Amino acid sequence: MAQRIRKGDEVVVIAGENRGSRGKVLQVLPREERVLVEGVNLRKRHERQTQESEGGIIERERPLHLSNVMLQERWEARSAKKSS
Repeated sequence: MAQRIRKGDEVVVIAGENRGSRGKVLQVLPREERVLVEGVNLRKRHERQTQESEGGIIERERPLHLSNVMLQERWEARSAKKSS
């Protein structure tokens, strides 16, 4: 499977709960076929206090499947083609 999405790319979520959200790819997980997108698919995590961190309820990004995201350039080209 050809990987078109890379770290640092701007993507749009095309399916699921976060449809229409845009963000920057923070990490690509090729074995799991998932990507981590900044500010998208946030989940709350209860962290225990340690010597290094304070703890509490922290919001973190969770991975999305590659099939649910599209490069922003392709998304805009597709929407421009539909409108004309």
